[in-house]
Amino acid sequence: MDERPVSLTLKLMALTMFVFLLAPLIVVVPISFSGDSYMMFPPSSWSLKWYPAIFADGKMTSAFWTSLLLAFVVTTLSLLIGLPAAYALVRLKPRGSEAMSALFTAPLLLPTIVLGLAILIVFSRYGLLATFQGLVAAHLVVTLPYAIRVLATALATLPIPIEEAAATLGASPFTVFRRITLPMMKSGLIGTTALCFLVSFDEVVLSLFMTGPRISTLPVAMYHHVEQQADPLVASLSVLLVILTLLVVLVVDRTSGLAKTFVK
Repeated sequence: MDERPVSLTLKLMALTMFVFLLAPLIVVVPISFSGDSYMMFPPSSWSLKWYPAIFADGKMTSAFWTSLLLAFVVTTLSLLIGLPAAYALVRLKPRGSEAMSALFTAPLLLPTIVLGLAILIVFSRYGLLATFQGLVAAHLVVTLPYAIRVLATALATLPIPIEEAAATLGASPFTVFRRITLPMMKSGLIGTTALCFLVSFDEVVLSLFMTGPRISTLPVAMYHHVEQQADPLVASLSVLLVILTLLVVLVVDRTSGLAKTFVK
């Protein structure tokens, strides 16, 4: 194992990269505590008034609950659909499994705006625009590839002899899956749940194509708010969303570990 000290150049490059990645937060966090009526950096005065203003805004609170319910439903469906699909691809290995796997992950290769336009054209024929069902179906197009990929990776790394030993002792295939396979897939299931939830909750491009006056998600409401008003309310809301994301990451890390969940 190479234990040579890291050079000063590499340390400076790493520091520069961290600063570049965290630059938006360096700007957004101070603006969220601004006392000004418009976004300005650095703020000329300081105040917490924009945080209570988030909860006083009916459109934002309604959009938040819509996004939360949408992310919950999409995550649940992604697990219910992705787990059998991943099991079939990894354990049953049907003919053309590699081609099917590539097909399932194809939406991730397309630009989101192209995918959104295609979904808009198709869904408009069936009256799914600006409906909760349409939003669920649109988000599943993006979350299912992640779910199948992560769950398939988790299944592929499991020790098959343990499952075979349970089967030789008389356990049925369903019992083996429920008592042996699922517990060993704990980290993959937690990672899939967190990833699908965050992807659905933060999705803005597809939601812009699918929402309307009747229904809106939080990212879309934030987008329209910035178009109409340039106050720091969106900055305060962005800070809260960053905290929410950090909480989800911490839950994943505490329950199964980030490296064990996402790195195989």
